[in-house]
Amino acid sequence: MKLASKIDHTVLKPDCRLDDIKKLCAEAIEYDFGAVCVPPFYIKDAARILEEAKPKVSSVIGFPFGYAATAAKVEEIKRAINDGADELDVVVNICAVKDGQWSFVKNDIDSMTRAIHLKGKVVKIILETSLLSEEEIVQLCNICREVEVDFVKTSTGQNGGATLETVQLLRQHLPNGVKIKASGGIRNLQQAQALIDAGAARLGTSAGIAIVQE
Repeated sequence: MKLASKIDHTVLKPDCRLDDIKKLCAEAIEYDFGAVCVPPFYIKDAARILEEAKPKVSSVIGFPFGYAATAAKVEEIKRAINDGADELDVVVNICAVKDGQWSFVKNDIDSMTRAIHLKGKVVKIILETSLLSEEEIVQLCNICREVEVDFVKTSTGQNGGATLETVQLLRQHLPNGVKIKASGGIRNLQQAQALIDAGAARLGTSAGIAIVQE
């Protein structure tokens, strides 16, 4: 499989404009990226542009901190899917993780996953691993395995990024049926290939063109 098909071509800057989204989608078509990842505000636009194209439309839920109420995140999911999203990258409630409220965390992840799977869409659970201990990461992997999520994603990119060690840790504690998305700070081909070799099935990056051109 080509490297480009493993890349979620991403623009999530708070000041991005429609022109940025149009450019992102055109690039995704040109370079055959797996998906574009856009702010919820632009899902409809991306879905319209990519309606007959191969790249999927991805967006974020509870971004970037994840501590919104579960019901609010579920409503975000419903709206995003109605607007045309194929894949949702949802942030766990890190406050609840740090507080050791594991029943709440599991319910949060399960509620979001059910809402996405009921519509036949793909869920990627963002852990924000740079803020977590190894023990917390392993516990989240156990929950994600039980809930049967599609992907576990390393980070939002707002608080550090993906590392080889983190991807290796995730791969060690997740079943083969749960894929890994590495995201944050991926800037060159060597780094991208190393993360894939470590177990990442997808890469979230705004440097996709530079990577594939290498």
